[in-house]
Amino acid sequence: MLHSDHQHAPRAIAAAPTFSLLRLSAWQRLAGAGIVLAALWFLVLLVLA
Repeated sequence: MLHSDHQHAPRAIAAAPTFSLLRLSAWQRLAGAGIVLAALWFLVLLVLA
């Protein structure tokens, strides 16, 4: 019982950043998506090189 109770708090804390992401403006979301895509392409090029 105690073990299952302890798992609820970290999940709530981990969910907080995702809620803050929803408050980002459109250009911030685009910038984040661009950074993620650039990082993925960089990894692909590293593997292919």
